[in-house]
Amino acid sequence: MNIQPELAVSEKTIVAPLNLFERYLTIWVALCIVLGVLLGQAFPSIFRIIGGMEVARVNLPVGALIWVMIIPMLLKVDFSAWRQIAGHGRGIAVTLFVNWAVKPFSMALLGWLFIRHWFAPYLPAAQLDSYIAGLVLLAAAPCTAMVFVWSRLTGGDPYFTLSQVAMNDLIMVFAFAPLVGLLLGVSSIAVPWATLLTSVGLYIVVPVVIAQVWRRWLLHGQQGRGQGQGQTQARFDRVIARRQPWSMAALLAMLVLLFAFQGDAVMKQPLVIALLAVPILIQVLFNSFLAYWLNRAVGEKHAVACPSALIGASNFFELAVATAVSLFGFESGAALATVVGVLIEVPLMLLVVGAVNRTRGWYEAGAGTSASTSTSVEAADR
Repeated sequence: MNIQPELAVSEKTIVAPLNLFERYLTIWVALCIVLGVLLGQAFPSIFRIIGGMEVARVNLPVGALIWVMIIPMLLKVDFSAWRQIAGHGRGIAVTLFVNWAVKPFSMALLGWLFIRHWFAPYLPAAQLDSYIAGLVLLAAAPCTAMVFVWSRLTGGDPYFTLSQVAMNDLIMVFAFAPLVGLLLGVSSIAVPWATLLTSVGLYIVVPVVIAQVWRRWLLHGQQGRGQGQGQTQARFDRVIARRQPWSMAALLAMLVLLFAFQGDAVMKQPLVIALLAVPILIQVLFNSFLAYWLNRAVGEKHAVACPSALIGASNFFELAVATAVSLFGFESGAALATVVGVLIEVPLMLLVVGAVNRTRGWYEAGAGTSASTSTSVEAADR
């Protein structure tokens, strides 16, 4: 197989195992919840000042933290990776179908059932619409960075993983705002379109452009100065490794901010977090199983089905949190709902990883001749 130099760099960079922060992300999030609630109760005036630092309803501290989080993650994405999908068109079709035709709509339905009806007596009535909005924002943003880690833990095809992430990111630039507007409109939730489009520009378009320009300079700019491919790759790897802690630190700092504003709601109704987690849990398990089963039904190999199932289950929660804050504010139910997604993401995804690894024998026994042929070809190549 001919591997483009840039993709070879990407593969090495994106398949690193879970680091300390990623492995224990749920614990760090829980600690940030406690710290944020305590700081919010102890210094309410300081956080009111931070909450008021807005331009066009976009909170400036949150915007800065989001850029620090997102840009290093987007730096890993190679948008030329779509060239690698030729042999896995069915897997890509499954991924796009689940991510864009099933996932947002299934979450809107679950939000309507659980939040507006079944759990409504136990939730603040004034926040029901906001909770649903947060769930929709979470589901309308497919995962970008962490899916590389989950794919690595299942032995997923790195080129397919890269391809589906690149395609999802491109689609998200154009589809996120209309899709969110449609689902919130159907749910009778007012949509401030100017703020939504501003959020898309600030939290998707601008970071993507910055990351891709930076990526191209790191991978190609230094070669023009006499550096070889090996030196360029080493430089790129170092930049990724050094910036990754920034992403985690910015995420944790933003969670402290969010829960400083959500402190009263958490202390008065801690049950809210558990109730919001229920539809997220159901949606993750449903979408991951659906993508996994559909890939098996169309005959894709296991190494493709795994990343396809994982990206359908996980979320680009950094974007969801930032957009929720911009649209509805720090103290909104929408912001709280998206943060609950962060809280349960890692343990849920590790559960899905374990499930697809344990069922490999079942998968390959019924994936059809396509999977068997692909496995034989790979064995011959090795």
